[in-house]
Formats: sequence, structure tokens, C-alpha cells
Amino acid sequence: MKYDFMIVGAGFAGAVLAERIATQLDKKVLIVDKRNHLAGNCFDYYDTNSVLVHKYGPHAFHTNLKKVWNYLSIFTDWHFYNHKVLAFVDGKKIPIPFNFNSLALLFPKNISEKFIEKLLSSYEFGLKIPILKLLENPDSDIKFLADFIYKNIFYYYNIKQWGLKPEELDYSVSSRVPIYLSRDDRYFQDYYQAIPKAGYTSLFKTMLTSKNIHILLNADYRNIIENIEFDKLIYTGEVDAFFDYLHGKLPYRSLRFSFEQKEMEYFQELSQVNYPNDFDFTRITEFKHFLNQRTTTTTIALEYPEEYIPKTNEPYYPVPATENQVIFDKYKKEMEKLADSVIFVGRLAEYKYYNMDQIISVALHTFENKVC
Repeated sequence: MKYDFMIVGAGFAGAVLAERIATQLDKKVLIVDKRNHLAGNCFDYYDTNSVLVHKYGPHAFHTNLKKVWNYLSIFTDWHFYNHKVLAFVDGKKIPIPFNFNSLALLFPKNISEKFIEKLLSSYEFGLKIPILKLLENPDSDIKFLADFIYKNIFYYYNIKQWGLKPEELDYSVSSRVPIYLSRDDRYFQDYYQAIPKAGYTSLFKTMLTSKNIHILLNADYRNIIENIEFDKLIYTGEVDAFFDYLHGKLPYRSLRFSFEQKEMEYFQELSQVNYPNDFDFTRITEFKHFLNQRTTTTTIALEYPEEYIPKTNEPYYPVPATENQVIFDKYKKEMEKLADSVIFVGRLAEYKYYNMDQIISVALHTFENKVC
């Protein structure tokens, strides 16, 4: 069979483009993925505890993009869920992002109130301040607090997560979890926050039901590309691998998970507790909190960041650092040469740290501007 498009990767970037091409243009699409399942890193499944587990770590959907929300809502009903995160600091569990409630838990009342007064004399209530920006404040009390937060919330977590200090990464990374001058304990403040009621895998299956979409799993596109007839390629994998490492390897970070089933109703207060300083893992996820599942047992996952090694583990995150951007810019020029035959889209292909809603938005934009 001849296909109009071959899409490499069955995550959000590939699936959204496949759905749009198949249903809006009535063209034939082949999706190829080396894994044995759809949904990429959003893949979830029910384990033997009847808990819906996110295999590749917690995925709490959030967005302010109405277009993205309306699009996904075609394929799923929602369980409304406000994600909250605690961090284990100085023997206490405090809300993250660091806010006024975090201050109150870590410091005596008179001191925490002094810090809040100082912060509000320099910044507006409700402002979100990146830690590297807060460190620049000349006030000695704010500087003390910023140093404390940097050391106890960011520094060791970044060393574990990225293998780099916060200041060695692009500014956007530390800005993702700012200090929040508020008492709002939610991890995100987006207008739309929810989890697909039947899970992400179910959402993907519904999205890809068109008769124009064929799916090939457990397959490396390189092994079949010469035998498949198609007009255009959409690639969502690692960009350096696509070009056979012509300009050198780009680093990615991977994750390893240790799943444990517990004979107890709940293991922890919320779905996610971070461990910035203690232990080798960065966080523990308890999955039943996402859909408020009522089970007598529970399932948790300890998350261990590690270096990505091809054919050994999975690439999760590009590493946003200046020297890596220099390498990517060389690959970007190679991508531009293939613009007529290959579309590169996604976190790995664009070497960019996208959230779920961002990649869906990018995929919709790509369809409208590069496919139609």
C-alpha cells in the first residue's frame, strides 16, 4: 500500500498530525514506533492493583490554550484534577513551587512573616519569580532566603535531574518552577487542568481510529523505510540519530522507575512528593491520586534520572544548555535542506523542552502551516 505520510513516533506530536491528516485531508498515514504501544511517554495501563499507572512518570495535563483543550476534548472525557506537589525539605513536606505556605512551614512565624513582608516590598503579590532572578535581589534578607531556596529546592535536584547546576542550564529550565508569591499550593495555575478519565492510552486509541491510519509497533523505521512507499516523512525522534550523528551526539536525559505495590490504602498525601536533597531518586509518584481511585492497595514509583544511552534506555528530555544549542543549530541547517520531504516536530526532533499542551499546539500549527 502507498501512504501519503509516514510518521515516526506515536506520541502526541505524531498522533495529532496523523489524526488531522487522516480526518481532515482524507489521506493515508502509516505511524511507526519502536515501542510496543501507542502514546509515547504518556502511555498508561492498569496494573494488578487495578491502579492506572503512568509508565513513564506522572503526566498531569494543564493548559491555558482553549484550542488545545477543545481539540483533546473530542477524544476524551475529563477527570478534573489540580496537580499539587510536596517537597521533602529539612524533614518536612512543603508545597512546591515554593510559596508563602512553604515559608510558614520551614521558619518560625515571626521570621516567615518578615520574609513575606520583605518580598512584598520588592515584588507584587501573585508574581512568579525564577530562582536565578531572586538571587540577584540586593536585600540581605531576601538574598538569604533566595540562597536557602536555591540550595534546598533547586541545586541538588538539578544535579540529580540534569547532571548540571541550575545556572549551567538554559534560564527557561529553572523558570519552570518559580518562587510563587502566593498561598496557592497548586503546581500549575492554568485555566484547564485535568486527567483523561479513561487514561492517556485510551485517548490515543480514540484519536487514531480513522481507517486512513495504519499503525506499526515494535518497528524501527530505518529497517522498513526502503520497503514502504510514501510521499512525505514526519519525524518525531532524536534529531542527531536521524542524521547519523553527522555533527556529533546531542545529550538527552533519561529516567528509570522502580514500581512498588503497597498493601495499604495510601502511601503519601498527594500524587507527587519530590526529594530534592535526600536519596538518589528525585520524586515518588502515587498514581491512584490522579483519578481518585478507590482501591485497598496502591502503587508507587520511585524516579531515578540518568544519562540517555541509545538502545539501553529511552530519551526523555533534551538538555537545554548553550553548548548543546550550538550543536543543534548545525542539525537545524540540515533539517532545512530537507524541508520539502521531511517535517521535524516534537521534543526530541526540535531539541526543545515542550509541555504536553505545547507539543499539541505545535503539532496543530504544523498541520495548518506545513501540511495543508
